[in-house]
Amino acid sequence: MSKTTSSEMNNAMADTKAEEKNEVEAEKGAKTKTTRKRTTARRRKAAKPTQVAVTVVGETPAQSIPVTEPGQFGRINILDVTPNEERGVYPARVELGEPFEVTAQVFIEGRTKVGATAVVRNHRGKEMQRIPMTCVNPGLDRWAVTLTCGEHSDVKPWEPEFAQIKRQLGEWSVTVEGWEDTYRSWLHDATIKVKVNDDVENALISGAQLLDRWAHTPDAKLKAAQRKVLEAAAKTMADETLSPEDRLAAATTAEVAELHETNPLRDGLSESAPQRFLVQRPKSSFAAWYQFFPRSEGAYVDEETGKIVQGTLKTSVSGLERAKAEGFDIVYLPPIFPIGVTNRKGKDNSLNAGPDDPGSPFGIGSSLGGHDTVDPLLGTMDDFKALCAKAHELGLEVALDFALQCSPDHPWVKAHPNWFRTKPDGTIAFAENPPKKYQDIYPIDFNADMPGIEREVERVMDLWIEAGVTIFRVDNPHTKPVRFWQDVIAAVTKKHPEVLFLAEAFTRPGMMRALSYVGFTQSHCYFPWRNTKEELEEYLGTTNGDDGYYQHNTFWPTTPDILTAYVRDNGIAGHAVRAVLAAMGSPSWGIYNGFELIENQQRDGFEEQRNNEKYEIKVRDWSEADKFGIAELLTSLNRIRREHVEAFSYHNLHVLETSDPNILAFARHTPANLTKSGKPETLIVVVNLDCHNAHQAMVHFEMPEFDVDPKWGAHLRDELTGRDFAWSWDNFVSLAPWADVAHVFTVVHEYGE
Repeated sequence: MSKTTSSEMNNAMADTKAEEKNEVEAEKGAKTKTTRKRTTARRRKAAKPTQVAVTVVGETPAQSIPVTEPGQFGRINILDVTPNEERGVYPARVELGEPFEVTAQVFIEGRTKVGATAVVRNHRGKEMQRIPMTCVNPGLDRWAVTLTCGEHSDVKPWEPEFAQIKRQLGEWSVTVEGWEDTYRSWLHDATIKVKVNDDVENALISGAQLLDRWAHTPDAKLKAAQRKVLEAAAKTMADETLSPEDRLAAATTAEVAELHETNPLRDGLSESAPQRFLVQRPKSSFAAWYQFFPRSEGAYVDEETGKIVQGTLKTSVSGLERAKAEGFDIVYLPPIFPIGVTNRKGKDNSLNAGPDDPGSPFGIGSSLGGHDTVDPLLGTMDDFKALCAKAHELGLEVALDFALQCSPDHPWVKAHPNWFRTKPDGTIAFAENPPKKYQDIYPIDFNADMPGIEREVERVMDLWIEAGVTIFRVDNPHTKPVRFWQDVIAAVTKKHPEVLFLAEAFTRPGMMRALSYVGFTQSHCYFPWRNTKEELEEYLGTTNGDDGYYQHNTFWPTTPDILTAYVRDNGIAGHAVRAVLAAMGSPSWGIYNGFELIENQQRDGFEEQRNNEKYEIKVRDWSEADKFGIAELLTSLNRIRREHVEAFSYHNLHVLETSDPNILAFARHTPANLTKSGKPETLIVVVNLDCHNAHQAMVHFEMPEFDVDPKWGAHLRDELTGRDFAWSWDNFVSLAPWADVAHVFTVVHEYGE
């Protein structure tokens, strides 16, 4: 062998210094990821080394070090595993089969290379998934991986197959395994030594020993054919009759590289504490809601009297059929209980109700009954059960509004006067949110008998669950004690684990987070008021980031209580923009009926509809919907969501850079190893937020991040129009409100097949 020249040694040292410099610069330039509070240490059994000690010539491989008490490090250092909220007290929540990301800091002393693996185990401790992690920030030793707990399912709670789904639900775990990547460390140094002809024989013999040890290490879980690949490579490397380059090449073949990805040699194997994930049933994260008032479904004007004849639970089948036709999963009904007479509100919340005013369904309770009774004007309990049965026949879940408040006529007022707050003059205090006053509603006072109120609420909820309800939308839960909901939800879900809860809580972040912790599966949120590009980019990141492990924001463009200026002022285009943003921006979204008819007239001085349906019965001509095109758009959006369900998660949205302040773009991406097709699932959404003017922009698409080979570029199909496009790194888009307000692209992964 020739001697190493001075220039060659200098080049080798320069290569090494350059690599170290790059790592330092990466660390300096890295944006520190917002971390969560570290988990409270939990005592764990000593980790059992999974490797068999092997006697070798040369270096001794790193050994696994047992961890016998909280806070001890293993041979490899693992820190800051995310998600990890509130000291690990509340597990992260994901839907069965929902893609989610886990990250951790994994590192070792010096410049030795490390690797990381994520292991998913179900609630019985059975290993369900083992996937290599990727180093996404070398400067911060940050590793990441996308995982799933189980497979996505659309099975409904009343279907026989749900028994199998239920057995998969519960508390799963993810463990991060860190290990010394001895092969990669050796290859890095050996490549340099062969290149500059420095201590080559020792480097190659070390490599041969390493490959042979790898071939016989139980932890690698190699099959016979795979062991032979490594044994043959070791034999070639030990053959001194071959050139150093040929010997080294034996260790760098495609077969060896693939084994390094799938069955690596893992020295010094160390485990993190298990991170808990509460795996919940289908529709806990991915759902499309449709709200209608039963008393307006089938309502008509009597030609003889000129008065409105209200709809019933029987005529409400039309609402079910419309929701089904538009592709929704859940029908949400406001309260269907008897409505009080005392202080009944009139049109648009006026204090004086006329003789024909039906009152607000939220003024619950009369001499006819309370929360456990169907309003006789709507029908009977048997009628409600029939409506639920029809919904289930159509594949729709029924969500019922549960407003824990009473009219002055509610039976609870007489039976349990201590459940209400009394003023010094002896009268019961009505609800207020100054300057708003709700004279027709008595709020519950939980201080005197919270256990008694809990028992009654549990009884009432059980009654409606038996009738066919699988979801409760709870009105203003933030005005009741968090502990109250924690107790109630725990009791209800213990008997009925399939039941979900939606919080209608427009309030402070801390309260919304606490409600999520105690069992509210989804939550209303501030999406209606996020309208500019900057606001939306920030809110999309919040909804679809680490917060999404706890608070599942459900995007509603409007509700009976909310009609923003954006929807008021932007007509059909505004409704289309908000529908696209809601359906694509969150895995869960909802529509309040009438949206299809462009009902966007505000009540003076309020961000809510004029002639509000909360206080009157609406007679609608649904044949008019066709001329607006919004119903067709809603149907298309729900079809896209169903056909590309694997692209939807609260943890996989990426905002894309655009050159125009009115053009918003984002993508959803799930890697190929987590899809049933074995191909990546990618959606790209581009929206023009200006509903009056056309805009053009360049959209940057970082192709490798979305499993697109830059050699081929991306083949896109617009799911709204059927048109095809070709994309590369930077791409021109033009959107006009009188033509297309948005693109919803799917990436057709077809090249290289």
